[in-house]
Parts: sequence; structure tokens; C-alpha cells
Amino acid sequence: MIEARNISKSFGQKQVLKNVSFSTEQGKTTLIIGASGQGKTVLMKCLVGLEEVNSGGVFYDGRNFSEMGIKARKAIRTEMGMLFQGSALFDSLTVEENVAFPLSIFSDKSEEEKMERVNFCLKRVNLENVNKQYPSELSGGMKKRVGIARAIVMSPKYLFCDEPNSGLDPITSHVIDDLIQEITHEYNITTLINTHDMNSVMNIGDKVIFIYKGEKWWEGSSKNILQADNKEVAEFVGTAKMLKQLQKS
Repeated sequence: MIEARNISKSFGQKQVLKNVSFSTEQGKTTLIIGASGQGKTVLMKCLVGLEEVNSGGVFYDGRNFSEMGIKARKAIRTEMGMLFQGSALFDSLTVEENVAFPLSIFSDKSEEEKMERVNFCLKRVNLENVNKQYPSELSGGMKKRVGIARAIVMSPKYLFCDEPNSGLDPITSHVIDDLIQEITHEYNITTLINTHDMNSVMNIGDKVIFIYKGEKWWEGSSKNILQADNKEVAEFVGTAKMLKQLQKS
């Protein structure tokens, strides 16, 4: 379980996060939603330690990540998998080298053991026989799946996904959503997703956190977000639905 306890974050005089608290559940997906500029990305960066909180704390299964030193944090990071927006693959590395990259940094596996794990993960995301290809030879959806394979190669307890459907068509987005949800349930991972995509919210949102002006403005599930008694949530959902309709027309 990941817990955010009264997280606040400022940059100079600008307060970006204000006493944000929530918890996630193992084996389920938690989606962080909200309009651009509301603090979602900063929140995720605070959770993984790319930004330091000014007050409050981030806890991983009761362990206070915010107060840990470099060595202790590195141990926690070996339990994390990350799917970055745009996949963030290394253009100069092959598919198998990209997927193996975390193993080279955080594990002492032999080359044979690394390749066995890489091939397992590529097969799990339905990508076989692409080991020697480079990212430039792949479609957008294939790049995302390579990114997912890399994110799970260390058998993470926690999976972070930043806008996993960015730049993808609706059909491919649905495939990626399904894959993330399947992996979350299959391996009992705690998954946190930062997204604008209401289709993702409705398809895989076990828990939904709505961020507005740096605060947790609403919390619930995909089952009750459409009936949320919250003006800003209703406006966000309505706008997202309208944009989807315009894209289809």
C-alpha cells in the first residue's frame, strides 16, 4: 500500500500541493485525474522521490519514504516500476536492451538470467520476436508495451504510470488499459496512474482521486464518478466526454 499523508509542496511562493492525503490498495489501480496544471504530475514526482515534500509524508507499506536516506530509498526503488509518458525508451538501445536496463542497474543476475526475464516480460505484453529491433522501428502502441515490459521486469510491488495513453488512438489505448489492469491483478501490484483519459477512468478506475488547485477535491470509484455531487468533478467529466465525442465525429 502507498499512502500520502498531508503532502504539501511549494516552489518558491507558489504552493502546488496542499495537504493531500489518500491511500492505495494492493492489487488495484488508483487513478489520479484533473485538468492540466492542478498538481497531478508534481504529486506523482513527490510519491517517487523526484521532488521532496515540504511537509507530510509518503509511506510504502508503513515505511516513511520521505524521511529515508539515499541507501534506504534505493532499496524501495527496486520495488517500483515506472511507465513514463512517451515510453521514454533509449533510442540507441534495442528492445531487449531497454527492457533489461533496470536489471543491469538494480540486480546481480547473470546475462542468461536477465535474458530469460526479458523474454518472459516481452511475451507477457504480447511482444515476441522484436528483441533486436530499435524503438524507431516500433509503432506507438508497441513502444508503450515495451515500456510496460521494462516497468515490470524487476517484479515490482508498485507500478507508476504517467499518462500511459498519451498519443495513442482509442483502440490502442483500450489495449494498454487492459494490459495494465491485467498485470495489476495478476501480480497483485499496487498501481498508480496519472491520466486525463476518462475512458481509462471508466475502464480500470478501482479508485479515482480528483486533484483541483493542488488539493484532493474528490475521491471515489469509476462506478460513482458520473453521479459525483461536486461541481468541478462534474465539469471535468462533462468536458472530457464532450472532447471524446468531438474526436469521434
